[in-house]
Amino acid sequence: MAAPQRIVIVGGGLAGAGAAAALREGGYPGEVLLFGADAHRPYELPALSKGLLIGDAEEPDWVRDQNFYAEHDVTLHLGTRVTRIEMGARLVLDAAGGEHRYDRLLLATGSKPRSLPVRGADLTGIHTLRTLDDALALRAAFAKSDRVVIIGSGWIGSEAAAAARKHGAEVTVVGMESTPLESVLGTEIGGVFHDLHTEQGVRWRLRSSVADFVGDEGAVTGVRLTDGSVLEADVVLLAVGAAPETGLAHAAGLDLSEDGGVCVDAYLRTASPDIYAAGDVASQFHPKYERRLRVEHWANAKNQGEHVAKNMLGEHEPYQRAPYFFSDQYDTNTGPGIGCEYRGLANLETDRLVVRGSLREREFIAFWLSPQGTITAAMNVNVWDSSDALQHLVNDRVSVTSDEQLVSGDLGSLT
Repeated sequence: MAAPQRIVIVGGGLAGAGAAAALREGGYPGEVLLFGADAHRPYELPALSKGLLIGDAEEPDWVRDQNFYAEHDVTLHLGTRVTRIEMGARLVLDAAGGEHRYDRLLLATGSKPRSLPVRGADLTGIHTLRTLDDALALRAAFAKSDRVVIIGSGWIGSEAAAAARKHGAEVTVVGMESTPLESVLGTEIGGVFHDLHTEQGVRWRLRSSVADFVGDEGAVTGVRLTDGSVLEADVVLLAVGAAPETGLAHAAGLDLSEDGGVCVDAYLRTASPDIYAAGDVASQFHPKYERRLRVEHWANAKNQGEHVAKNMLGEHEPYQRAPYFFSDQYDTNTGPGIGCEYRGLANLETDRLVVRGSLREREFIAFWLSPQGTITAAMNVNVWDSSDALQHLVNDRVSVTSDEQLVSGDLGSLT
């Protein structure tokens, strides 16, 4: 395969910008064009639901400083939406009518917040959270709101609930699960987060769903649940998940997977040998799990972006990192907040939970073990001295013969 003279990257988030930076830092001398629909230079997403939304930060974490792109000859097309890919001609077309040839193309289009197809969803005061502008608008709304209703009890919903409470608003979280984060952590660990938020004044309407939104003069005033009850609200946040941005890929004829992402192999390459995908949009055949994974977390976008840059230049290394994410909710320095890291991928239907430490005191490590005793995932909560050991346990898929090895043993000795 001939060395590429021009690489086009569609997507101005962490995966795309990280790939552009890795290309230059790896010595690639050809042209690099980066297209982003957002008008802001590439930034990372975690701060949007954490420090920036709370008010502890005024800017997101930028992928690179403002001068990096010009100094490294990366051509930025910000606020520019790519509308079509012509694979036969190796062209991408943008909304302004521009045509851009590529030798290699990276799709890093990310994902977009899901909406609710119910009456009143277009009322003002109903927000989603995906972009820097979304976060700034939501922060301003929290600051002047008396009553906030958050639809969704996952990570974004939980972090946003903590932020809204920090701004002094009354907060109610509506979720279809029996406890927050149940689908990721199970009921026992999810219950730790439930209790934390309850202590901080959050109200819950769990095992509930939305019938419609109530409004007055075009602005939201409440959320009607399917049981007929109405929750008063000045501000509503929809935190009901995200959908991968696959419109370009689908229109071009690239294969999509059952999880909604763009199908890529272990090397992050699509069936079209000159087109790759990374980040939220990529459904990768993962060698360690021997199935497709589509991961919507910060570390996956960062690591896949850096990894795919090398493969686009001719290396042939599979991407094998285990999923990783982190969350901070309330004050994690002086208490009573939670800071946590999760590594791996548990199967809650079959895996067994083992806890080291105290759930009550919110200082513990949770392990998930397969029926064969293999550690499939580990999560440290307000415990920071075992991060490296946990990473090795998950990466190496270590097996244990007794729970006691995890509950009170030397974790370093297991690696």
